[in-house]
Amino acid sequence: MGLMKVFSGSEILAVSLKSKIEAIGVETVIRDNNQSNVFPSIDNAKAVELFIQETDFSKANPVIEEFRLSI
Repeated sequence: MGLMKVFSGSEILAVSLKSKIEAIGVETVIRDNNQSNVFPSIDNAKAVELFIQETDFSKANPVIEEFRLSI
C-alpha cells in the first residue's frame, strides 16, 4: 500500500498531530513542500504535509478526527 495524506498545514500543528498518531503506534512521514522563496507567506509559517500508511488509516482515524475537531 501507499502513503495517505492526513494533514496539510502549519508545521506546529503537523508536529502535534504526528506525536498523537505515533503515540498509538502508527508511523508518520512529514514532507516539507515549502515554497516560501517562490510564494512568500505573510506570517512565514512553514507549510507541511503529514502522511501515514493507508493500511494504518482505520487505527489512526479516531485520533485524526479528534485533532481536527480541537483546532
